[in-house]
Amino acid sequence: MTENASQQPPAPTTELPTQYAPADVEGPLYERWVERGYFEADAKSDKPPYTVVIPPPNVTGSLHLGHAFEHTLIDALTRRKRMQGHETLWQPGMDHAGIATQNVVERELAKEGKSRHDLGREAFVERVWQWKAESGGQISGQMRRLGDGVAWSRERFTMDEGLSQAVQTIFKRLYDDELIYRAERIINWCPRCLTAISDIEVEYQDDDGELVSMRYGDGENSIVVATTRAETMLGDTAVAVHPDDERYRHLVGTLVKLPLTDRSIPVVADEHVDPEFGTGAVKVTPAHDPNDFEIGQRHDLPSLTIMDEHAVITAHGPFQGLDRLEARSAIVAALRAEGRIVAEKRPYVHSVGHCSRCKTTIEPRLSMQWWVKVGPLAKAAGDAVRDGRVTIHPQEMEKRYFDWVDNLHDWCISRQLWWGHRIPVWYGPDGEVVCVGPDEQPPSGEGWRQDTDVLDTWFSSGLWPFSTLGWPERTESLAKFYPNSVLVTGYDILFFWVARMMMFGLYAMDGTPPFHTIALHGMVRDQFGKKMSKSFGNAVNPLDWMDKYGSDALRFTLARGANPGVDVPIGEDWVQGSRNFANKLWNATRFALMNGATVEGPLPEPSAMSSTDRWILSRLNSVVAEVDAYYDDYQFAKLSDALFHFAWDEVFDWYVELSKTVFQAGGEPAKVSQRVLGEVLDVTLKLLHPVVPFVTETLWTTLTGGESIVIADWPADSGFRDAEAEREISTLQSVITEVRRFRADQGLQPGQRVPARLALDGTSLAPHETAIRQLLRLQPEGDSFTATATLPVAGAEVALDLSGTIDVAAERKRLAKDLAAAEKEKAQATAKLGNEAFLAKAPDQVVDKIRTRLAKAEEDIARIQSQLEKLPPA
Repeated sequence: MTENASQQPPAPTTELPTQYAPADVEGPLYERWVERGYFEADAKSDKPPYTVVIPPPNVTGSLHLGHAFEHTLIDALTRRKRMQGHETLWQPGMDHAGIATQNVVERELAKEGKSRHDLGREAFVERVWQWKAESGGQISGQMRRLGDGVAWSRERFTMDEGLSQAVQTIFKRLYDDELIYRAERIINWCPRCLTAISDIEVEYQDDDGELVSMRYGDGENSIVVATTRAETMLGDTAVAVHPDDERYRHLVGTLVKLPLTDRSIPVVADEHVDPEFGTGAVKVTPAHDPNDFEIGQRHDLPSLTIMDEHAVITAHGPFQGLDRLEARSAIVAALRAEGRIVAEKRPYVHSVGHCSRCKTTIEPRLSMQWWVKVGPLAKAAGDAVRDGRVTIHPQEMEKRYFDWVDNLHDWCISRQLWWGHRIPVWYGPDGEVVCVGPDEQPPSGEGWRQDTDVLDTWFSSGLWPFSTLGWPERTESLAKFYPNSVLVTGYDILFFWVARMMMFGLYAMDGTPPFHTIALHGMVRDQFGKKMSKSFGNAVNPLDWMDKYGSDALRFTLARGANPGVDVPIGEDWVQGSRNFANKLWNATRFALMNGATVEGPLPEPSAMSSTDRWILSRLNSVVAEVDAYYDDYQFAKLSDALFHFAWDEVFDWYVELSKTVFQAGGEPAKVSQRVLGEVLDVTLKLLHPVVPFVTETLWTTLTGGESIVIADWPADSGFRDAEAEREISTLQSVITEVRRFRADQGLQPGQRVPARLALDGTSLAPHETAIRQLLRLQPEGDSFTATATLPVAGAEVALDLSGTIDVAAERKRLAKDLAAAEKEKAQATAKLGNEAFLAKAPDQVVDKIRTRLAKAEEDIARIQSQLEKLPPA
C-alpha cells in the first residue's frame, strides 16, 4: 500500500497537468478502485462468469519480474472481460510454502540460539503463524503497486480453515478409494531440510565430480563398473548387465565378491542397462538410486540403507560415521590400495540435483512415505485434453503435457516437516491405521498417535481452483465460478502444478476439469536472453523500474514481449521506451482537450466527415477487431504491438498532425474532427486500459467525465470501413514521407522552410494542400521561385526551390565523395566474388558477408545518384 493510500484522491478534472507523474497517480487510483469494489465478484449476478485464479505466490516471497509478467497478463484478461460485461473473478491468495516458510522461521530461531525442537511442534507452528502475521505476504502490497485487479475480499491462504478442510476431505476420499497408500520407495531427500522433497523442488546443475571405474570380483569372473558415487557401493546388492550382452552372458546368475565387504552379490540381466554406456555393467544400489530400486524390485533384491537422514554412513565397518563426501574419498582410497581402481576421471562434469531451498545436494533415499496412486487420475487428466474439454495454448505444448501425464509415477505427498497440513492418519497401539475426515473425531486413548508428517505443498495448491470457492461445500461461488475460464501460468510448472490441479479437479468435481483453457507463457530473461539470477548479477527488482518509470511502463514492456510459450527478454531501455509511450499518450490527450475534442453526442454522418476523419475511424474499427482476435488467442505481444503502432504511428503522428490545420481553420469541419478525435481517443484508451490501467484511467475520466474506465464498456467493432479513405490517406502519407526523405537527404533541418509549388489538381491530394504544406514546412512559391528540384510522387508533383537553402556545389562535392567510396566498395566486393579460388576456400559466412556488402554498395550508389540528379545546377 502506498503512503497516500488512505487519502481521498482528488476528483477528476477537465484539465491535465503538463506532465504525467505516475507516482502521484497510481497509488490513489488503485485505492479508489478497491474502495468502490470494482474488482469484487458477485456469485448471485446473472452476468456470464469469467474466472481466473492467481498462481498462489509463496507467503515468504516478494514480487519478482516473473510475478509482474504473469500478473500483467492475467490482469489484462480480467480487465477486458469485466469491461465486456462478465462477472469477473480474479481469485487472490498465497501458498503456505512448507519448506521455504519453515526454513525462514528456523533461521530466525537460530539467531536466538534455538531450534524448532527446543520449542516443540505446537509452539513452533504457533511461531510460524506469528511470523506469517507480521512479515509474510508482503507480495500483496506489491500486487497493488502493479495494479492487480483481484477480489481482495476473497483472499485465501492454503492453511486457512476452509482450505484445510478441503485438504482433509480430499485426502480422506482418495484414501477410501485406495488412491492414497503408504509404502517404502525411493524419494528425493534433503539432508539439510531433513525431508522428502518433490521433483520441482530439485534444481539440477552441472557439478565437477569424479567418475571411478572399479573391479568387482577376481580373475575371469571379475566385472568392472563405473560410478560417480563410490560411497554407495557399500549398499550394492547386485551388478546388472543387458541380457543380450555377449561379454557378460557367462556371468549372469553367478556371484561376485563386493570389495571392502564380506558379501557376494549376484550378476543379473536387466533390459534397463545400456550396453553401449561405459563398460555395459552397472552397480545396483536399490536403497539409494531410483533406477536401481526398480531393478531391485524386478529381481527381488534386498535394499540396504547405508546412510542416515543426515547423509552419514551407517553401514558397519571403517567408514561408519563419515559424511557421504568424506566416505567417497576414503572408499576410493581403500579400493585403490587393493588395486581395484581401473580408471579415474577428474573433473567429471555431470548433472547433480540440489535442494532448491538450501542448495544442498539431494540424496536419493529409500523411505516410508505416503503416495498418491496417480494412474487413474493421470489418465483422466490426459483424456480431458484429448477430448477437447481443456485446451492447451499454445497447442505445441500439448505433447509435453501428454509426455508427462501418460508416464506419471506415483506421487510422494508426505514431508518430514512441522509446518503444513498434517496427514490425517492415526496409528493405534495394536497396528491400527485410521484415516480421519474433517467431520470425524480422531481416535483417542493410550497408544494412539497421529502421523508426524505433513503434506506436500503441491497437494493443497492442487485444490486451488475449487477450494478457494468453498469446496467441499456446494457454495454459490463454486456453482458460479467453477470451472475457471483460463489458467495463465508458466510452462515450467505445467507438469507439477497444472497436472495436479487437473487430476484433483476432475476427481473432486465429478469429471469437470478445473479450467477450460491452459495458457502457458515463458520465462522472463534479460535483454540478452540470459536467465535472470542474483548470482549472474542481472536480477531486477521490478519495484525499482516501477518507481523510476511507472507501473504502466513495466506492464506494457512485459506484455509486448509475451508471445505464447516463449521466453521474454527485457531490458531497462525497453521500459524507458514504454514510459515514453505513456508520455506520448498523455501529450496527445492534452492536445485533444485543448482543441475541443469531445465524446458528447453521436458521431457525425460519414458524408459530413473529411477523408482524414473517415480514414482514422476505419482504421480504428479494424484495430478493435484485430485486438479482440489477439486477446482470444492469448497473443499479448501482438495486441500490444498493434495498439502501440496504431496509437503512435496513426493517431499521434498522422491524425493529430493532419487535424491541426482543421482546428486552426475552425468552422464545421473542426467540430466534426473534434468529435472524431474524441471518439478515437475514447476507444484507444479503452483498448489500452487492460495493459496500462493507470494512465488510461486518468486520461479517460478527464476526457469523458465518466466514473471509471474500469467499468466502461469494451469497444465493439461497428463494422465501419472506408477503403477509399484509407487509400487516399495512404497516398498522402507516401507523398509526405517521400518529400521528408528528400529534405533529409539534402541536409535540410526539419523546421527549415522551403518555397514549393504543388501540382495536385486532379488527384486525391488536392484537398490536403494546406496540410501538406504545413507538415512539410513548404512556403508559397513567390515571384522569384525557381524549381531546382522536382519530385513526381503518387501522380502529383512537388517542385522545390533549394537555391537559397543549401550550398549546391558543396553538396555535389560531398555526394560525389560518397559515390566514389560506394563504387570502390562495390568493385572490391565484385572482385572477391568473381575469384573462384577465394570462393572455394572461404567459409560460407564470409562469402555471405561479402554478398551483403555488395548489395549495400549497390543500394548506396543508386540512392546517391538519385540525390545528385535531383540537385539543381551548381
